[in-house]
Amino acid sequence: MSVGERLKRRWPYLALAATVVGLDQVTKWLVDRLLTLHESLPLVDGLLSLSYVRNRGGAFGFLSTAGLPYQPVLFAIVSLLALLAMAVYALRLSPGRRLPQTGLALVMGGAAGNLIDRALLGYVIDFVDVYWGRHHWPAFNAADSAISIGVFLLILDMLKNPEPGAAGTSANPSCPPGEAAPGAG
Repeated sequence: MSVGERLKRRWPYLALAATVVGLDQVTKWLVDRLLTLHESLPLVDGLLSLSYVRNRGGAFGFLSTAGLPYQPVLFAIVSLLALLAMAVYALRLSPGRRLPQTGLALVMGGAAGNLIDRALLGYVIDFVDVYWGRHHWPAFNAADSAISIGVFLLILDMLKNPEPGAAGTSANPSCPPGEAAPGAG
C-alpha cells in the first residue's frame, strides 16, 4: 500500500492533529494579544488562572533555566525528530486501531503546535495556571493538554491490548495469560 493510500485511510487522525494545532495556535495568539507577559487573570480563585508566560524549556518548563547553547534550536530538533518517529509509527499501525491512532494524533498535534512556537518565537507560550494556595503546577497550554491526553490514551491501549509475548501474555491465543504455550521452553 502506498503512503498516499495510508494517509487517505488516516484522514480522521490527520484532521484531529490539525485541529489540535489550530486550537493551540489560536489560543496562544489570543493570549499574546489580550494579556501582557506575566499578567494573570483569575478564572477560579485559588485554583485556576490565565497567566501569560514564555517557556524556553521542555514540557512543563523542564530545563527552562538551563541556558544551554542553542537551546531553542536543540528543543526544535528534538521535537521534529520525535514527530517524525511518531508519524512513522502511526503509518505502520493499522488505521483500525482507533485508540492508539487517536492518542498519536493528539500527541503529534500538540508537539507540532509547540514546535511552531519554538521555530517562530524561540519559546512556547504557556497560559494555563493551575494551583492550590501557593502551590502551582507548571503553566501549560492547549498543545500540552492534547499531548497529556494522547499519552494517557496510548498507555490505556497498552494496558488493554498488551503485545503477544509481553510479560504476562502468551503469543498463543488459546493459551491462558501467564502460562507457557505447549512445547515452549
